Amino acid sequence: MNKRTLVSIAAAALLTAPPAWAQMSDGVVRIGVLTDMSGPYSGMGGPGSVVAAQMAIDDCLAAACKGMKVELISADHQNKADIGAATARQWLEQDKVDAMVDLTNSAVSLAVQKLIKEKGGIAMYSGPATTKLTNEECAANGFHWMFDTYSQAAVGAAGLTRAGFKSWYFLTVDYAFGHSLEKDASEQVIANGGTVLGNVRHPLNNADFSSFLLQGQSSKAQVIGLANGGQDTVNAVKQAKEFGIDGKTQKLAALLVFLSDVHALGLQTAQGLSYADGFYWDADDGSRALASRFEAKVKGAKPTMVQGGVYSSTLHYLRSVAAAGTDDWKKVAETMRTLPIKDAVMNNASIRPDGRVIHDMYVYEVKAPAESKYPWDYLKKVGTVPAAEAFQPLAKSTCPLVKG
Repeated sequence: MNKRTLVSIAAAALLTAPPAWAQMSDGVVRIGVLTDMSGPYSGMGGPGSVVAAQMAIDDCLAAACKGMKVELISADHQNKADIGAATARQWLEQDKVDAMVDLTNSAVSLAVQKLIKEKGGIAMYSGPATTKLTNEECAANGFHWMFDTYSQAAVGAAGLTRAGFKSWYFLTVDYAFGHSLEKDASEQVIANGGTVLGNVRHPLNNADFSSFLLQGQSSKAQVIGLANGGQDTVNAVKQAKEFGIDGKTQKLAALLVFLSDVHALGLQTAQGLSYADGFYWDADDGSRALASRFEAKVKGAKPTMVQGGVYSSTLHYLRSVAAAGTDDWKKVAETMRTLPIKDAVMNNASIRPDGRVIHDMYVYEVKAPAESKYPWDYLKKVGTVPAAEAFQPLAKSTCPLVKG
């Protein structure tokens, strides 16, 4: 083959290659998973979120992103807002990271949201729960993907109150997430004719809930509401059983539960718990196929709602980069709002002006041990809350982007 032929082949390759990839700022799309790698939220996010993000990258590279260069990095924010913000700042300023995903922990997510308003980039939150991300702290380049305290309260607290459990006492983790969940749940209780008799707050990653549970018992409330998550919820539920809080005189309501929590509790302890979830691995053929791939990489585990959200958000981001033909965050953010969200995780999903990704939510009940037929067969669906009803109405948003 002569030199002229080689030059002709090279020129033809340039003409036929996807022109969009030439518009990447440094030739690479970089995605960072910022999560809790070893703390109380590591089971629902953590290393599994890194796996979920890589699966989304692989899927896009096999389709819309074919030929694109994508790199994935990850870091542990240790549930500390200053560490999370410092890591995100380095990623944006030095490491040329284009998008961040997971961001479990509300305090960390709010620090990152403030940063991306200043520095740019894209943040997709599937782990934190605070509604501030789509209210007063909303950003044009910040997207709240999976659940929030409103969705959990609207499904959990409202449903129980309407069912006749009118008096509540809250056991709340003492930082932004817990405060937001308690506030939203309290509003739902009151709006549905109930009363809140009091609350007590505990530190994050708490081991001993005895004094807090005793206060809940002494309140005589019909429901002790757990406004916490991850290992804190697991510890509180286990110890509540030991204190005799078994639903006969007082009901325990865990407002934020993940599949990993049910697994940690075991069906004998968790049976009968009902909670809101946006994704369950055994819901349909698509979710089962995704979960099978995930389990092959994370031995002995199925993906949680958070990890499902990481997969969905990463895939949608990359598809939007491909559709926009650039990794410029402003153009990608605009494309994300218009491109349909279609994957094995989300149903009836769309992005609102406030950055809230709305989608169907589901009410699940934990099976009794005798009902479970195979590994991780933990839940049965008892209801569906349509996307338009599961999240705070846009008319009530305090997001400046909406008011504008």
